[in-house]
Parts: sequence; C-alpha cells; structure tokens
Amino acid sequence: MADDKQSTALPWHLGIFDAHCHPTDTLANLQSIPSMRAKVLTVMATRAEDQELVAKAAEQYGITPADLGSTETDWSADHKILPAFGWHPWFSHQMYDEAEYDNAASLTPEQKIAHYQSVLTPQSDDEPFLLALPDPRPFGGFISQTRAYLALYPLALIGEVGLDRSFRIPTAWLPAQAGDRDGGLTPGGREGRQLSPYRVSMAHQRKILTAQLRLAGDMQRAVSVHGVAAHGVVYETLAATWTGREKAVPSKKDRKQADAAAKANAGPSESDPEQCASQPPGPQPYPPRVCLHSFSGPAETVRQYVAPAVPTEVFFSFSTTINAWADDGNGKVEAAVRAVPDDRVLVESDLHTAGERMDGYLEAGVRRICEVKGWEVEDGVRRLGKNWKRFALGRA
Repeated sequence: MADDKQSTALPWHLGIFDAHCHPTDTLANLQSIPSMRAKVLTVMATRAEDQELVAKAAEQYGITPADLGSTETDWSADHKILPAFGWHPWFSHQMYDEAEYDNAASLTPEQKIAHYQSVLTPQSDDEPFLLALPDPRPFGGFISQTRAYLALYPLALIGEVGLDRSFRIPTAWLPAQAGDRDGGLTPGGREGRQLSPYRVSMAHQRKILTAQLRLAGDMQRAVSVHGVAAHGVVYETLAATWTGREKAVPSKKDRKQADAAAKANAGPSESDPEQCASQPPGPQPYPPRVCLHSFSGPAETVRQYVAPAVPTEVFFSFSTTINAWADDGNGKVEAAVRAVPDDRVLVESDLHTAGERMDGYLEAGVRRICEVKGWEVEDGVRRLGKNWKRFALGRA
C-alpha cells in the first residue's frame, strides 16, 4: 500500500492525461489550456454546435504526429488537445435517417413532426413542442463530416457517443427566457431548461451509436462511450459489432504446447496462440479500442468486456465529477475499479471548463484510483499515462 497519497505531491511532470472532457462548452477558458498542468486533454464533441469548435481547438492546441516522435516531456505546452468527434445520445433525436425520407437534405415541418413522433417516447401529439425542437440533421451527412474530420486530424478519436435511458429532452427556450442564457456557454446544452417527459427510443439511439462504431472500425480509431442506466444494452450494441470475429481462446493444452515451443526456439513460435489471437490490421466492423467513460457499471460487467475472446481492447475511465465514490472505499465504483485490469484503467475530468478546476478534478481522480488500486502515486501516474497512450494513440 502506498504512503499517505494526499501528502505526496502529484508528479505532473510525468504526464497526466485527461481521457474525457468538454472544454469547448466554455470557450472563454480555452486560452488557459497552455498553462494547465495536465499533459493532454481528450476533448469530446457532442452535438451540432461543438463539432467545428473542437476542430478549431485542435487546430490551435492539438498534438500532432510530429509530437509523438519525441518524449512527452518535450511536447510543447501549446500542444495539449486530442480531438474527438461524435454525436452524444442526448442529442440523438436531432438526427434522421435520409433513407426514410427519400434522401432528403432537410425535412418539411410535417416530416419534422413525423420524425420526432417516431423517435421520442412516449409519442407526442404536441405539435408546437415538436416544431420548437431543433431541425433534425441527416445522419449520413454527419457521418461524412466526421469522416472528413478524422482524415484531417489523423490522431483524432470518435466521441462522445453512447446510450442513455435516463435523460429527458429539454424544452425549447421561451422568448422571455432569452436573456437568462449564459452567454459564456456554447449553445445546445440543457443550460437549466425545464425537462420534458420525453426520452429518445433505445432503438434510435442504438442506430446512431452503431453507425459511429462502424466508422471507428473502418478508420481504426478509438471511441469514447457514454452509458447511463443502459450497461447491458451498451454491451450488446458493442458486442454486435464483433460477433463472429471473436478472438480464438487457446485451451490450456494449446498454451502449454506454445510455451514449450517458445522455449525450444528461444522465441515465439508461428503457432503461438497469443500471437495468432492478435487483432488483424486494417478496417474492421468494430473499433480497435473503446473507453467506457465515467464507468458506473458493476464489476461483473467489467469482466464481460475484458474476456479473452473480445477483439476490442476495452478501457474504463473514472472521474470525481460523475462517479459516486464511497466514503469508506467499498462502494460500487471502487469494486469496478478493482475489477478493471491495471492496464485498462484511465482517469478523466469530464469537466466543461478548462483551467485550474480541470487540473484539480484530474488530481482528485488520480488519487482516488491510486488509493483503490493500492498504487504509489508516482507509479499510478506512470501506469495511467501508459494506459492513455495505448487507448488514445494505439501506442504500447
């Protein structure tokens, strides 16, 4: 067990990497990024209003392939962002399938009502409410745009995507509320608006998620996944992308034979089952790596994802903003952290504003994870940094 972690200075110089955050939600704070102690922020896009903002932030502060040729201690303080482009489940109702509307680039008011009636639950007959919702966007167009962003930013991820059974659609801003908006926040979020009784059907959410997962597989990019009150269906949706392509799990006999062959040849043999089970290169229908962000599922679910046959490398990130840590250290979150293999755990802030607050939440998260894992702080920081590089960049 480590010494008193709270009295041990955090070794920021070793590199602390935020696996999931949203600084473009508060644009005024972006200028504080170069002065942050965090090494890299993995910045998520979520909706129409922030895709271009994430791209612009990456253009200004993004890490580049050239950075990867040096040690992280040599990276410029101005190179701190790894962008991620995706459509969050909270906004999934704002997407429509063009194939259902004769490949229309936009919907008529009547089609808009029909679309929202088909994807919201319970079905709404409140036409003024439905017409006040954002005009839906063609999903194929979004996928094309995301593909273009990924090509432009070769280190970029896909995120934030996922499924959520709990959220409800906010009502539209009323004319009298226009002055109540916080002008410092990027539009499109809830921003304190009253919630309606409507949710997005799980079938529609899964369609939006699956298309983005397949894009990640096609372009071999990692994915950051949101899952709330839907751990089983998130697993089912992810597993559906790799069904039929699971890794071959060698038997105990096969492992013994491979070990004997390796010793005899002083190296791995061509029939080494671990070598044969490695992920095939090139496009696949499933993402190469996935992070379940601010993971709140049970330890049993962790074990499903890290089963030897799963071809996707699944990571789990934890925060102090979202995860409900127990005062006695024996809660559901702690049990999940203990179940996560040491080389699959990540830390995140999930914060909407850059600067000292984000650094503070990252430090709190690092210390929590180290405490639960029984790691010395310096060892924990090194482990978490190595894990992030493998998740985000595919680097060993």
